[in-house]
Amino acid sequence: MNLKEIIDRLNLKVFTSRASLDGTVTGGYTSDLLSDVMANAREGNLWITLQIHPNIVAVGKLKDLAGIVLVNGRQPEEETRQKAEEENLPLLGTEENSFVISGKLYFLLKEKEK
Repeated sequence: MNLKEIIDRLNLKVFTSRASLDGTVTGGYTSDLLSDVMANAREGNLWITLQIHPNIVAVGKLKDLAGIVLVNGRQPEEETRQKAEEENLPLLGTEENSFVISGKLYFLLKEKEK
C-alpha cells in the first residue's frame, strides 16, 4: 500500500516536507526500544513509536523503513526532523496512542489485501 494513501486514510501529520511519500508500506512495527526495532522490523515497515530523538532516524534508515509515526501527539525534536529531511525518511505523527494506530494500520493493510 502506498504511504501517501495511508497518511490520508489515517489522518497522519507529516513533519518532513522533502521526504518522498510515494514509498510502499509492507507492514507495521510498533516498539519504543531501538534494539527491538533493529532486530525485528522489516524493510518497508511503518514504525510506530513514542521516541522523538534523532537516533530513530538512524534506525529507520538502517532498516530501510517506509517511515516513522510518532504517537500521542508527540512532536519530533528539531534535530530529529532535520535528520529525517536529510535522509529522506518520512516522519509522521498522530494524536492516537500506539495501540489504536497500530490496529488501524493493521486493518487498513488487511483491507487492501482483499
